[in-house]
Amino acid sequence: MIIETKKTRIFGLLQKQIVRQLSLFSLLTLAASALAQQPTITPNYKDADIRKIVEAVGAVTGKNFILDPRVNAKVTMLSSSEMSPDAFYEAFLSILEVHGYVAITTGDIIKILPDASARQYPGYVSTSGAGADDIVTQVIKVENVGAAQLVPILRPLIPQYGHLAAHNGSNMLIISDRAHNVDRMITIIRRIDQSNDEDIEVVPLEHASAAEVVRVLTALSQTPRADGVPVTTSLVSDARTNSVLIGGDRSERLRLRALIAHLDTPLQDGGDTQVRYLRYADAEELATKLQQHFTQQAAGAAGPTPGNSDNVSVWADTQTNAIVVNAPPKMMRSLMNIVDKLDIRRAQVLVEAIIVEVIADKSSELGVTWAVDGSGDKAVVGVTNFPPSPGVVQLAGALSGGSDTIPDPGSLIGTGVTFGVGRIADTGTNFAAILRALRGDADTNIISTPTIVTTDNEEASLNVGQEVPFVTGSFSNTGTGGGGAVNPFQTVQRQQVGVKLVITPQINEGDSLLLKISQEISSIASSSQGAVDLITNQRIIETTVIVEDGAILVLGGLLEDTLRESDQRVPILGSIPVLGALFRSRTTNKVKTNLMVFIRPKILRDDAQMAFETNAKYNYIRDVQQEGRSGRVALMPGEDRLVLPPLEAQQKPAGPVIDLRRPADTDSSTEDEQ
Repeated sequence: MIIETKKTRIFGLLQKQIVRQLSLFSLLTLAASALAQQPTITPNYKDADIRKIVEAVGAVTGKNFILDPRVNAKVTMLSSSEMSPDAFYEAFLSILEVHGYVAITTGDIIKILPDASARQYPGYVSTSGAGADDIVTQVIKVENVGAAQLVPILRPLIPQYGHLAAHNGSNMLIISDRAHNVDRMITIIRRIDQSNDEDIEVVPLEHASAAEVVRVLTALSQTPRADGVPVTTSLVSDARTNSVLIGGDRSERLRLRALIAHLDTPLQDGGDTQVRYLRYADAEELATKLQQHFTQQAAGAAGPTPGNSDNVSVWADTQTNAIVVNAPPKMMRSLMNIVDKLDIRRAQVLVEAIIVEVIADKSSELGVTWAVDGSGDKAVVGVTNFPPSPGVVQLAGALSGGSDTIPDPGSLIGTGVTFGVGRIADTGTNFAAILRALRGDADTNIISTPTIVTTDNEEASLNVGQEVPFVTGSFSNTGTGGGGAVNPFQTVQRQQVGVKLVITPQINEGDSLLLKISQEISSIASSSQGAVDLITNQRIIETTVIVEDGAILVLGGLLEDTLRESDQRVPILGSIPVLGALFRSRTTNKVKTNLMVFIRPKILRDDAQMAFETNAKYNYIRDVQQEGRSGRVALMPGEDRLVLPPLEAQQKPAGPVIDLRRPADTDSSTEDEQ
């Protein structure tokens, strides 16, 4: 009874399972028959109007379309197999893309627009759920690369109607394009946006100098690779810890670490000697200072220490401008660090002094001297004399010839205009009168710009002028036989006249300079007095100033206005109108001096600045010479006026450069001859 009941239950369960399977099979059969009953299309069009194709797609798919008035094209589509309505719609979207149109879905309406207007209408915000030819606007987050750096790389992959922009604040890319192209762009961006393995490693050194190792490896890394891939590693030395900092990708860091390990080895054969070729410093002077430094350092240390200065030896080889150092590794690193700081190229300074001097000298002189003799025995009745100008008295003494000390009468005429009138006879009244008149104008205008170039903290001097002779005395020995002067001679003292500039520049932090200046200007002045002796003007400035690079600073100057008036007259008679002019002499002298001295320094830090200043001065002199070719002085036939050659001709010929470590200036004479 119990067994019969269990069989009945099992049979019931099997019957239910069979019914379920039959129901599922029936559903699948109905679905297959429904799919088989869907209409199929075999589209074939040749030069058909795109509007007709839109109507056919709408009839098959049941979709509603709105066409932009600009949609107009002839379409050719050939198909050899049947297509479902969905496949026919996808083919329709491809036709639109080929002819430059796009379908924008808005609710139940599909708008057919030109590609250029597609991004102005709302579309899908991601590729999920969008068709391959649907317009999609995707925002992509970039993790490891700057979004702005990807824009120029990806721009050629975006069609003209598409849009690509970067938002730097959030490091995101915004792409608007068809879905299939957006998917391709996302794949490319993800492959580029990878975290690299760049890091910075610190490699401590035990034997070698970090600065020397970095110098060697930097020269090696600057060599271009054969495959054209740029080298992105960086090397920095830390003198305090004697370590090398390496930055770059992992493979390059491993290669550099292997090279550093090879270089960081102790010197063999028990010798700690290095030869260091200097580029800018003087080897002999630097070797002396280094030896003194380590000697004083050892003297100040308490007790003997390993590697003290007793084991340090520094001497110079002047022919190659190198120092030879023998020291323990620790002292060697310290010494080489000092050499690295001292053996540097110092900046140079171009100093231009601007000297402007304007002198105006005016003078006038008017005077009358006379003498009257009213008796037979030549007794003097009246005479006037106004020194220092020579008058009647001096001229009469010279004409009488009573003494050898009386000068020649011709020397008493003086400068300017001299009028004389008189009567000299044995009887009657004798008289003589001399009228002297002089007006002088002298102008001196001096503009000089001495220029000098010197190294930082090095004194330089420039002296441009002449040695002018000044007669200080004369001597003549009169012979006993009356034959005249024997062995006459004059004593002459030569004095230098010109411009002298002595300057010591010191470049401070930034672009300011401390200048110690000694400026001397001397010249021969043009005198309005018509003096025979030379008159020299001398201006000296000694000062220390601070001036910015390229700025003009006034060092000093002189503004002087001098007026000298002299009026000599006979009392009472000289004050008579008109006739009083016969009893007086007037002299006026006015001198106006304007002197200013300016300075303009320029720092020449590299070859480009030095070449620029040199070319400017060189071309200026050459232009002046070329302007003088049309001068009036006739040269010999077939001869041209000498002119500096162009600067291009002064360059050294191109060729291989052989570094011989400057052995004793062997080629200096050859270069000068060239």
